[in-house]
Amino acid sequence: MSTPSLTQAEAERRAALLRVQRYDIAVDLTGLPTGPQVRCVSTVTFTCEQPGAGTFVDCVARVVEATLNGEPLPAAVDGRITLPALAAHNTLRVSTVQEHTSDGPGVHKAVDPADGEVYVWTTFEPDEARYVWACFDQPDLKAPHAFTVTAPAAWTVLSNTGDPRVEDLGDARRWTFPATPPLSPYNTVVDAGPLHEIRRTVGGHDLGVYARRSLAAVLERDADEIFTVTAQGLAFFADAFAMPFPQHKYDQVFMPEFGGAMENYGCVTWSDSWLRRATPTPAEREGFACVLLHEMAHMWFGNVVTMRWWDDLWLNEAFAEFACYWAATRATRYTDAWAGLLAGEKLAAYLADQGPTSHPIRQPVHDVAEAASIFDDITYPKGAAVLRQLMTYVGEKAFTEGMRAYFARHAWGTTTLQDLIDALAAASGRDLGPWRTGWLETAGTDRLTLDRDGDAPVLAGRGPDGPPRPQVLAVGAYRHGPGGLERTALAEVEVRGARTPVDLPPGADLYLVNDDDLTFATTRPEPAGRAALLAAAAQLPTAVSRGVAVATVWDMLTTGEADAAEVVHCLTAVLAVETSDAVIEPYLRLAGDAAEWWAPESRRAALTAEVAEVCARLAGQPGRRRVGLRGLARTAADLAAVARLQDEAGDDVDVRWRALIRKAALGGDTAAETGALLALDPDPDARFRALAVRAAGPDAGDKEAVWHELAVRRSVPIGSVPAVATAFWQRGQAGVLAPYAQKYLALLPELHRGGMVPAMFYTHRLFPMVGADNGFPDRARAAVADAVPVVRKTLLQRADEVGRMLRARS
Repeated sequence: MSTPSLTQAEAERRAALLRVQRYDIAVDLTGLPTGPQVRCVSTVTFTCEQPGAGTFVDCVARVVEATLNGEPLPAAVDGRITLPALAAHNTLRVSTVQEHTSDGPGVHKAVDPADGEVYVWTTFEPDEARYVWACFDQPDLKAPHAFTVTAPAAWTVLSNTGDPRVEDLGDARRWTFPATPPLSPYNTVVDAGPLHEIRRTVGGHDLGVYARRSLAAVLERDADEIFTVTAQGLAFFADAFAMPFPQHKYDQVFMPEFGGAMENYGCVTWSDSWLRRATPTPAEREGFACVLLHEMAHMWFGNVVTMRWWDDLWLNEAFAEFACYWAATRATRYTDAWAGLLAGEKLAAYLADQGPTSHPIRQPVHDVAEAASIFDDITYPKGAAVLRQLMTYVGEKAFTEGMRAYFARHAWGTTTLQDLIDALAAASGRDLGPWRTGWLETAGTDRLTLDRDGDAPVLAGRGPDGPPRPQVLAVGAYRHGPGGLERTALAEVEVRGARTPVDLPPGADLYLVNDDDLTFATTRPEPAGRAALLAAAAQLPTAVSRGVAVATVWDMLTTGEADAAEVVHCLTAVLAVETSDAVIEPYLRLAGDAAEWWAPESRRAALTAEVAEVCARLAGQPGRRRVGLRGLARTAADLAAVARLQDEAGDDVDVRWRALIRKAALGGDTAAETGALLALDPDPDARFRALAVRAAGPDAGDKEAVWHELAVRRSVPIGSVPAVATAFWQRGQAGVLAPYAQKYLALLPELHRGGMVPAMFYTHRLFPMVGADNGFPDRARAAVADAVPVVRKTLLQRADEVGRMLRARS
């Protein structure tokens, strides 16, 4: 079925014509235990500003019956039902059936392999509610939603609001939920199944966490941490925005075969891969806390106040990404969260912003299909960094006052960029027009260096099209002391042109541009200071200052100004002294990537051994043992090293799986050990770890079988796709992997199947990392020209990154 994407012009016409008063949606899940069907009846009451005019309602699900004001409607065409001759007040009733619940968008049925239990979840961003029931699927037509859900008697049903009325129907129960506040269709949810539940009342809120029964022990292990961070976040945002979360209930539901996490109002849905089967490492705990706070921030940025159209997606995503790090550092124990952002996602944003898919944070979005392509590293981590810069630019006090005014004025409505700019300009007294133009409407990355005017330091900058953007940042002056470099002075600099004097004493041993990481700009050392910067990274005194130096060195690698050996040497030196657990794992991953993917073949083994030495030292440190052992599982040089690692792993099932993947990649026989570990592992998804072991081996038949499961059948849950795909692409297996470049290109017409999140996962993770020649990125770019926007955008960005790796190797 053809399902055209809603255009901005169509959405504007429909929003001018209609006022949606209410949705009453009846959902029948009783067919799911034995079949694929979800049945729905959507009743929409709405008014029309021009009686007699016509429009359409979105509905891709199979329509059984549709009436408008009691009169039958024609069949849906291309996912739309025509609504002719509207009255001033209208009632639309549409009965639908959705049978594509295993691989379609919007709604998904998952069967737990551990016990055969069935779970179902919905997720609708950006416009996937229309695949389940009839609705006006655009963000600015907000309305209360009242759900009535009929489900098997043993199931728990969750939705946006709490305190449902539950009626016993014998083999089924009916759950009637109170109406929501005015919400966009994409912010609504129904999750259901025989869920394990834990509840706690904290800070005046009734908090719930849920997971499938086979993960009950893992949920119980993590519940205290989840409740603690949730309560801290709710308190922080209530104060920061002068608006407590508007309802008593706040649930978080961990579901199988879900991708990422989704900010449904009052009921956040997570992939249950976030429930780590092994005890989480410090970086994993911090990453989880930041995602939890990101989804929570959406309760305000996205749910209470919603962007009018997808050109302002950053009003949701960039703000939630910024706010999660702000909250983490101010309200939780994860006080190094900004350093964690810099060590991970921000580096990806610098790469994306200097590549072919760079775009302004805010840009015209013709239709929703195009909107799906900007859930990316520009909108998220660059957007977060730019908002941190905005807070620095206007001052945190004015920023907070502006946010409070914004929510007070626009609660339960929709906004555009100008509404936010007006609120912040009024609070700060600053003209934010040039800032808006430079940061939100201009693509590309500024470059900042420190120059000299005589002996006086001067900040030299250039933007994508000329002078640097208006911004406030810090430059630190450092001198060598007994314990390394010590900061002797810090200057706050407001950039207003290409050259800005810096009020710092001359003669420092090192000047660090963008100290404290307050802006989004790449930096370079003075021409004579390159070697000094590489050596200084490990001597800087804080996680953020070291991170700024590492970010510069990594950016130099991606642009061909540094080689993999220099990067590995820098990172291993930093890892030898690093005190922040937030960045240990990201730096190990970067060092491993530099050795494995960026180094020429002649240097790969030696650099990998250098990383392995660091991993061995970490494995001997209390609290970092698992991190070090995981690193050794990636870098073990031979089967003897793997055997030593297996002895070290003991009862750690996670490390044992990783060691088996490495053993398989090195050509070892893993069949018996895989079977034994599979029988031992209580994880209901352990079979996908076994599949990763098979994926890593050099056997052509195994590669073909894994590709069929992963890429063709898509039998691997989305949360396990990264692990299996990473194991599949082994640098030393170019011969056996050569056919998969063409196989990947053959998949392109179908990579969007299943909706936005699977499209991004599969396009990125299946992109050939090994076995393709240096011309493959160009062939892939040509082949994707006619693909849907989210596939095209993801492939272009990945092709750019892989092309840089290939150039670095040669």
